[in-house]
Amino acid sequence: MTRAYDPHSIEEKWQAVWESEGLYSVSEDASRPKKYVLEMFPYPSGDIHMGHVRNYSIGDVIARFSTMRGMNVLHPIGWDAFGLPAENAAIKSNTHPATWTYANIDKQAASFKRMGFSYDWDRTVKSCDVDYYRWGQWIFLKFWERGLVERKSSPVNWCPSCATVLANEQVIGEGVCWRCKSVVTKRELEQWYFKITEYAQELLDDLDALPGWPERVKTMQANWIGRSEGAEVDFALCDEAGEPTDTTITVFTTRPDTLFGCTFFLLAPEHPLVHELTHGTVYAADVQKVVAAAARETAVERASGEAEKLGAFTGRYVVNPVNGEKVPVWVSNYVLMEYGTGAVMAVPCGDQRDFEFARMYGLPIPPVVVAEDDPLLEQVREARERVLADVPWAEAYDGPGVMVQSGEFTGMPGGKASTGMRAVTEWLEARGQGRFSINFRLRDWLISRQRYWGNPIPAVHCPACGLLPVPEDQLPVVLPMDVDITKGETLADHPEFYETTCPKCGGAARRETDTMDTFTCSSWYYFRYCDARNSDALFGRDAADYWMPVDQYIGGIEHAILHLLYSRFFTKVFADMGLTSAREPFTNLLTQGMVKKDGETMSKSKGNVVAPEDMIARYGADALRAFILFMAPPDKDLDWNQDGLEGMFRFLGRLWRYVAELAEGPDGANAASDGASALPDEAAKALVRERHRVVGKVTDDVEHFGFNTALSAMMELLNAAGEYRRAASPELRDLALEREVAEVLTLLIAPYAPHMAEELWRNVLGHATSVHREPWPTWDPAQAAADEVEVVVQVNGKVRGRVVVPADASEDVLREAALAEPHVREHTEGRTVRKMVVVPGKLVNVVVG
Repeated sequence: MTRAYDPHSIEEKWQAVWESEGLYSVSEDASRPKKYVLEMFPYPSGDIHMGHVRNYSIGDVIARFSTMRGMNVLHPIGWDAFGLPAENAAIKSNTHPATWTYANIDKQAASFKRMGFSYDWDRTVKSCDVDYYRWGQWIFLKFWERGLVERKSSPVNWCPSCATVLANEQVIGEGVCWRCKSVVTKRELEQWYFKITEYAQELLDDLDALPGWPERVKTMQANWIGRSEGAEVDFALCDEAGEPTDTTITVFTTRPDTLFGCTFFLLAPEHPLVHELTHGTVYAADVQKVVAAAARETAVERASGEAEKLGAFTGRYVVNPVNGEKVPVWVSNYVLMEYGTGAVMAVPCGDQRDFEFARMYGLPIPPVVVAEDDPLLEQVREARERVLADVPWAEAYDGPGVMVQSGEFTGMPGGKASTGMRAVTEWLEARGQGRFSINFRLRDWLISRQRYWGNPIPAVHCPACGLLPVPEDQLPVVLPMDVDITKGETLADHPEFYETTCPKCGGAARRETDTMDTFTCSSWYYFRYCDARNSDALFGRDAADYWMPVDQYIGGIEHAILHLLYSRFFTKVFADMGLTSAREPFTNLLTQGMVKKDGETMSKSKGNVVAPEDMIARYGADALRAFILFMAPPDKDLDWNQDGLEGMFRFLGRLWRYVAELAEGPDGANAASDGASALPDEAAKALVRERHRVVGKVTDDVEHFGFNTALSAMMELLNAAGEYRRAASPELRDLALEREVAEVLTLLIAPYAPHMAEELWRNVLGHATSVHREPWPTWDPAQAAADEVEVVVQVNGKVRGRVVVPADASEDVLREAALAEPHVREHTEGRTVRKMVVVPGKLVNVVVG
């Protein structure tokens, strides 16, 4: 009796064999094409969840498939182990973050091994290991040497719940913390920054060199970088008596053609001039009310245009350089210090927020660019001076049009990239009052955090020598393990850590007590995998140039701006340092969808979590892997359905029985057969055709991430093989063909169900070596082609019959066969055939009148 499929008797057995054989350990091999397959490394937050199962199963299928296709595949794993969640969890459980983190790493590693993922475990990295984060400190020093590190005081995003600062990219949605969702506030602090803005243009331009990335992700990055072409314009500041001074305030504008419509000037509440201009004046109290109100709002709320616009006059004026008019300086909450220069020339006729502010405070709104179909144009077309001080519009107009009331530029085309825009900028440039400029929305990356569990910043504060880097030969700056975070301690409360000597003068000094943002650890880990045990360098150039860039990267869309943008920045700096020839880290990117239950995201708080361990205990890892890839395309959300998992388990059982019954049947797995039947066998021909068709389809589907349709095709081949076995006479069955199909099915399913495939290949079909080192099955398109095809016949668009014709039948043959079909004849007799539409191999539509 054929042994039943029992995943629990084979899965852990083969995992041990693979480990002892070193099956997934790889090294550079110039004789083979390489493929670097990588899933974003996980945070060790506890037990793995279904999102992990899906993400890492996708990568494992790609890695195994690529290996069988003859590629030298690097498929590593590690852990993004520093960060705030470990601190918070450690405080909650009254333990140390290191204890919590390493325990979870061990737990997740065991789960990944139980899933049968084909990782090269010899290359594992953990970002909280000293031999990893010391190289993060080395990178910091090298960035510092290249002028890419800066420490400065500025308004920063502060999460009161996490008690630390956040980068702009970590403030999401309606101005909340990306981790805890608390409302983010602003604080003035001295912080460390990486000058990612130095690479803004290259980061934007090189998006065009990433055809393997989803357009959605590239658009998100392009919008975040936010390149704007325009002009910088200098406004002279007037003194308290209203007389122009030599002090200028510079603004950036994308619409210099609207300068004649500037009727007021705005400063951000955080602008350093606000206090200077108003301190001790009668305007100070009102201005401070706006400053205080803005501090209570998030940057997102202030920039949205939906919040109430608050403003106060400072009592001072600036001079508009194009017409000499004195323009009042106001402070408003909708101007942000971190965008542009923190100062705005307000043109209410052309900007909706300025328009609303002007209406609220009774400021003039003269038209300066009018649409050609606007009746207002005739009224002001020829006016070079202001004849109309206010528009009759209900809202601002920011489109193209004709410049009016604009001095010598009146009548020119206005709008972005217009003749008028260029003419005004050239006029300003000639007078030293402006210049062409490019501005980016992207701001430098704030990387310092006021928390313990992170990579220490390698810097020293000396009273005599100032701020200095820790010398390379003194790395690593080791994170002490005796900080008690359950009492709220940080490195700043730990004198054994921060008391040190100056590397320059030898005097008493203080170590930097901030740690680095955890994203600094995840921005280069993929390089370390290339040479993970190198104790002398970040990585070897030869190893990096062999493996990099990553050929296929897999992870969530939520990392589109944060991790993916930072990684591109690091890679470009590494290339400029001569460490690698790669200028982009990831050639192809797949962003997988979420795993949901009943339409909702799985979470413990909702009580709808399905634990992978429970499913493995019942159905085995192979069934879970295959099911989670079968239920939806990888880039779409998947709704959990345990009945579907049961169905996948049954399919694997059927495949097992088919192969096992063939191998263990009366004729034996290795029965001799010359492949020829005593009589012509149409059933055998059909099975051969299906074998070649399915191999071709599965190959193409897996290459294009159609993992679900590839599994469907395997099911079709198994069905065809079963039908052949049942239909063919025992004495005419082609045993060689059946064995070939059994082996093909085993090879096809191997990336999805690696344990079952290995057991079938080695212990049922009798091969000596691993199925995962076998070449992928070949196929012949000619043999996959059908001799005959079934063609649908319609009459006036309605299906009336079907005809079977040779696959290469001409259109004339198709027309003749369609008209001869009995049911079609019933609907065409006595009627005139006016037209026949033929789609070869698929359809004939007979149009009758």
